[in-house]
Amino acid sequence: MAKKWSEIRRQHSPEVEARIRREVENAAAVMTLYQLREARSLTQVSLAKVLEVNQGAVSRMEKRTDMYVSTLRNFIQAMGGRLQVKAIFPEGEVEIDQFENLAEPSHDAQAATNV
Repeated sequence: MAKKWSEIRRQHSPEVEARIRREVENAAAVMTLYQLREARSLTQVSLAKVLEVNQGAVSRMEKRTDMYVSTLRNFIQAMGGRLQVKAIFPEGEVEIDQFENLAEPSHDAQAATNV
């Protein structure tokens, strides 16, 4: 006979249950670009079409640890989101909006800066 998961798993105190729930929620709020794309049920190929690049370029973007803010913004927008940059201090958070209106540099200008 099948049993419910709540009957099988070890029960914890309410405090421990609350901590576990917070940790799970926090883990879900922090993702790599790959995990975010997967969670949105998108393939690299479908995202590449929206970004007008090839699938390999999407793969490289997902593996980068450093990229232009405009590149990251385009990647997030292609998935249907909006990039928000925040500075987080002990006193509170401040949204940095100077990147909102950045125009994507032309490929020629980008190539010249990468020389």
